[in-house]
Amino acid sequence: MSRLTVTLSDKRYRALKEAAAQRGRTIGQLIDESLEFYGIKSRDDAREILRRARAYADLPEDEAMSIALDEVKRVRTGQ
Repeated sequence: MSRLTVTLSDKRYRALKEAAAQRGRTIGQLIDESLEFYGIKSRDDAREILRRARAYADLPEDEAMSIALDEVKRVRTGQ
């Protein structure tokens, strides 16, 4: 597992620490769940999702990729 250093204001850090405690999670778990919520995936995960979608929908690769990119944008903007 990789480690990451992030610089936050004291206020933001306290808020993050409190939010994690209220949810019974670690700060790392809270951040990981947030990344999942925003659709942040590895290339391999994204390729697997695309492969399954193509197999299910029988779409050409360019059309499946377009749909996948539109969905990622939708998820990231919260629409």
